[in-house]
Formats: sequence, C-alpha cells, structure tokens
Amino acid sequence: MFSKVLIANRGEIAIRVARALREMGITSVAVYSEADREAPHVAECDEAYLIGPAVPAESYLSIEKILDAAKESGAEAIHPGYGFLAENADFARACEAAGITFIGPPASAIEAMGSKTGARDLMAAAGVPIVPGATEPAKDVGEARKQADEAGYPVACKAVGGGGGKGFRVALTPDDLEEAFEGAAREGEKFFSDDRVYVERYLEDPRHVEVQVLADTHGNVIHLGERDCSVQRRHQKVIEEAPGPHVDEEMRERIGKIATDAAKAVGYYSAGTIEGMQVGSEYFFLEMNTRVQVEHCVTEMVTGFDIVKEQIRIAAGEPLSITQDEVELRGWAIECRINAEKADKNFAPAPGAITTYSEPAGPGVRVDSGVVAGSEVTPMYDPMVAKLIVWDRDRQAATNRMLRALDEYRIGGLSTLIPFHKALLKTEQWRDGETCRDLMEDKEWLKTTAPESDDSAPGGDEEGEKIARDYTVEVSGRRFDVKVIGDATGPVAQAGAPAAQKAPRRERKSGGSSGSSSADLTAPLQGSIFKIAVEPGAEVAEGDLICIIEAMKMENEITAHRAGKVSSLPISVGDAVSPGDTLVTIE
Repeated sequence: MFSKVLIANRGEIAIRVARALREMGITSVAVYSEADREAPHVAECDEAYLIGPAVPAESYLSIEKILDAAKESGAEAIHPGYGFLAENADFARACEAAGITFIGPPASAIEAMGSKTGARDLMAAAGVPIVPGATEPAKDVGEARKQADEAGYPVACKAVGGGGGKGFRVALTPDDLEEAFEGAAREGEKFFSDDRVYVERYLEDPRHVEVQVLADTHGNVIHLGERDCSVQRRHQKVIEEAPGPHVDEEMRERIGKIATDAAKAVGYYSAGTIEGMQVGSEYFFLEMNTRVQVEHCVTEMVTGFDIVKEQIRIAAGEPLSITQDEVELRGWAIECRINAEKADKNFAPAPGAITTYSEPAGPGVRVDSGVVAGSEVTPMYDPMVAKLIVWDRDRQAATNRMLRALDEYRIGGLSTLIPFHKALLKTEQWRDGETCRDLMEDKEWLKTTAPESDDSAPGGDEEGEKIARDYTVEVSGRRFDVKVIGDATGPVAQAGAPAAQKAPRRERKSGGSSGSSSADLTAPLQGSIFKIAVEPGAEVAEGDLICIIEAMKMENEITAHRAGKVSSLPISVGDAVSPGDTLVTIE
C-alpha cells in the first residue's frame, strides 16, 4: 500500500479523497492555486504545495507542475478526483513515465472510452445497444447534416471528447444544426482541446441512468447498481438518486451486465461509470466516465461500500475487497448539488464570498463540502459549493429527510440552489418519479424558486480580547502551521478549518437587471464576454441573442430585452463584466 498520495484537485472532492487517505493511514498531499491559498482542502491535507496562478491551465491542468509537486513531496501515487486531469490519457502516461502510480484506469482505457465516437463504435461491435447516430466525427457542417438526416431529428451535436454537459448542443430542426454544431465544436476545443463533433439522435425525455462499476487488475469486475441522474440543467446533473425509481430487478441485472461487459471490453480497472439512456424498458449506452463520479456518494449510501478507498486499493495492486454476491441495495439515497447559481435567473452563475456557513446534520445526512465561512467562490472554477446527500428506508422518506436537511442548511452572502431544490422536491413531478424536464425548462416556474429573503448582507465587525489563532504561512511554495496571538478581528474560523480572511465589503451597482422600459441591457452575472452576436446600428427583436458571457465554466446566452436598434455596444470579446454593467443600449 502507498505511504503518501498527492491529490491533483481542489474543493470537496479533494477533501473527500484526503479523508479516505487519512482513514487508511496514508499521508495526503494537496496542491493549490494562488486563488486557493485559504481553501479548506489545503488545510485538510498533511502537506500542501503551490502550483501556480488561479487560471486552471497554469495550475490544476498543468501536468508538469503537478508532477513536480509529486516528486518534491515524495508522493508515490496521484489521485485525480474528477474534472481537470481525471480523464486525461496523457496525464496517466506521464505519471507512469515518472514512476508515479495514477489512481485510475490505464491510459488505453481512458483513450478508448474518452472518444465518444470510438466508444460507441466499440460498444456496437460488442453488441451493446447505442443511441442511433454516427460513430465517426463529422468533417464539417455539411457532413453533420448528412449524419443528422440519417439519425433523424431532433439530434444532439456532441464533442468527441466531451463530458459533464460540455460540448453538447441540441438541434430540434435542420435550421438549428449549424449553430448547435459550431457551439459543440467551440466547447470541445475550449474544455477538451478537441473540436471534433458527431451527431446522434436526441432522445427528448429519456431517463439518465448510469451504472457504477469496479474492476481490479486481477480480472474481477463488478457493478454496484444504478443511479438515476435525470434532473439536469443544461445537460448537467443537479439531483441524483439511487436506486433508479423506474429500474426493476430484471433491468438492473441487464444493465449491470452491459456495464461490466463494457469495462471488460477495454481492459478496464479502477472505478468507472457506464452512462445510459432509459426509455421505458429500453436502455442505450451513452458513454463511459473513466473516473469517480460526483454522484458516487448515493451509491456508497445504498451499498455501504467506500468507492474511493476501493480505487486506492486497486491502484496499489490489491484485488477487490467485495464480490458481486455481496452487493445489496438497501434503502434510498438522494443527492442535491449545492451550486452557487440563481435558478430563478435560469441558473445564472453567482460567485461571491460566503459570510456565514452552517451545515445540516442528524440521522442519514452527509455533506461533502469544500467551503467554510469566509471562503470565496470564484468564477474561475466549477460553481459547486457542496453536495448534500441523505439516506432513508424508501424514496418518500429520503425526500422528507432531504427537505429537512435543506431547511437546516445556512449559507450567508451567496446565492445557491437550495431554494430551487426545496421547491422541486415538493412537486408532483418529483413525487411521481418523472424527469422533471418540463420544470427545468420552464422559466416562469424557475422564477418561483427565488429565495424569500436576501441573506447576502455581510456580518458586522467583531471586536474582542486578544486570542490565540492558528494560521498557515507559505514559504517557497510550501505551507506551514503557525500560532499567532492578537486581536480577535474578523470572523472566527470553524474548528479544523483554515483561518478565513474577512470578505471585503462590495458596493452594489445600480441597474442589476433590465426591464423592458429601459434602453440599457445590463449584465446579470459576473464573467467575461465570450461572443458578441450584434453590431452597432443593427435592428434586433426581443429575444435575439446579444452576446455570450462565460462564467464558472458555463456559457450564458444574453438575449435582447426589447425590440429596437442597437445604439451603443460598449463591450468587446474578452472583456470582464460584473452584474449591472451595461452590455448594449437598444432604442
């Protein structure tokens, strides 16, 4: 077994892995960007190394810097978590070349399943049912039209290396295809350095059902049942549950075999997930995620098995500690992703500082979080603040427990999806086990999920006696713990968490939203201008695309609030904008 492991990630997954390592008696090593100096994952680990600026390409996505940190720390293995380099075959190979174990599958399996077209071709050859469509990328829009005609509209344009909702655009009609194709290619290049796109039929209201697999290097492959991840926004999951509400024992056995057969077909080992679409009793292979999933927690809750620890054991060359016969699903688990987003504003990203923070507790409640009071949720990274997971004897009981836990959750100074989750879990659609896609696409219903009160006012200054506090200092890229005795100013850090800096006061800008009576259309969120779709002097109709703002790894389309003529356009591609900044004037 390893004695020291580096975690090449941040936030809640880095903390999740660090806790598993601690329980296994393994020293944990954190890496962090300049923006994450005070992040909780840094304090959670035994050692920590600075790897560069906030920009992911210069820190968490830098293979060279992460390997340098591993070598300097003496780590024998690297756990990539999910996102960033978790499904990067070059990173897996670089670890091997450096004599460091990659806690994940072999590079060959990452490549085989990382290419969506290659994986579809491989699965089709193995007799696994796939969604009708192409198994080769389209060279251009013209070829994409041919693929769409063969698959049948509506179609999905999908980036070959995409995942997590990135590089996925839908064309309902032939008129929509060019825009969908170009959007998928653009996101594929931006997030995966691969602009190739293929076309497959878009299933309009399927259930998104995935199967968790575990495989070791001794030829053992098992599955841990399914998860239903049908509640999504922009093709990204927001609520997951296990087991699937519309999966019976016959289907569970059938899709479990599909999943284990798929893993065997590529010589897979480690934890992985076969994702698929359920339409009635039919099940179509969608893709394989060659890493631990965000939603692995619900499977852990219903099976009692620790998936992260199993990953580590497999990487160390040990056989699986469990057999298929030992897998039994007990009760029901639900996970709500607590994202820094405003559901009432069409899930607009809402970065900012957390002023107060208190997590729910009690029977059957688990919180995997990456923040504390004083943490800053920046636009540089994913908007997920935490994952709230509950377990109970059945789906309704688990829903009631989740509603209780959501009521207990307190996050001050930041807009999150908590009000949305509470509203959705009380609907008939959720009760009946529907996909809730009608609600997720209903902007009027989403507006009803706005929080009842604004809990964003920062707390007042505290004055008190001198106290001793634990801090960390950074010297040559390494962190050390120190004790400082001084005035008790600023918010008190939670026990076991890093001392958080007091969040700066922020002036509110006027004009944070635009009504149809105003000529100015203002930015509803913080981000950068990714694309501008109009020119000065252009005539626009209400609802026409004005620009795209990129924030927290998402593209947000900003549309005209009124019809008229563009009289002023004070923005350029690449500009940073804040809520209230004028984007365009339409008169």
